[in-house]
Amino acid sequence: MRKRTQGREFTLQILYQYEINPQEFKPLLRSFWQEHSEASEEIRHFTEALVEGTLAHREELDQVIGQYAENWELHRMASVDRNILRFATFELLFREDIPPKVTINEAVDIAKKYSNEDSGKFVNGVLDKINHSEKARKTDPHSAPAPDNLGEG
Repeated sequence: MRKRTQGREFTLQILYQYEINPQEFKPLLRSFWQEHSEASEEIRHFTEALVEGTLAHREELDQVIGQYAENWELHRMASVDRNILRFATFELLFREDIPPKVTINEAVDIAKKYSNEDSGKFVNGVLDKINHSEKARKTDPHSAPAPDNLGEG
């Protein structure tokens, strides 16, 4: 498995865990890495950048996703799908180093693997609309501080 693919899968797992069982972020992250000690420093760095950026911009990401997920309210989406859309939207809007096509393809593959075939189509449709309609933000994704405890997951 490619390093960034594994990092995105770890990102989904961390975001899902954080949403399902809200708790302090840093201990959750430490515990996650203890369970995945085989992960290289490069994978950890990429994963943490995606997780922290997604959480730091979650309100804006949720608004964008809600705008393009026609006939879907964010809270009614499957948690896996919602969190894939969040980190992939973060990549599309804030990570100029990742081509949009790569972001969308990876998100679709992860949705198919962790959710179902229909989720892959749903994720693809929403991300494609976002990619063609939204402008990239200039915020540095690495400048966002790591959350200590962001409250509700």
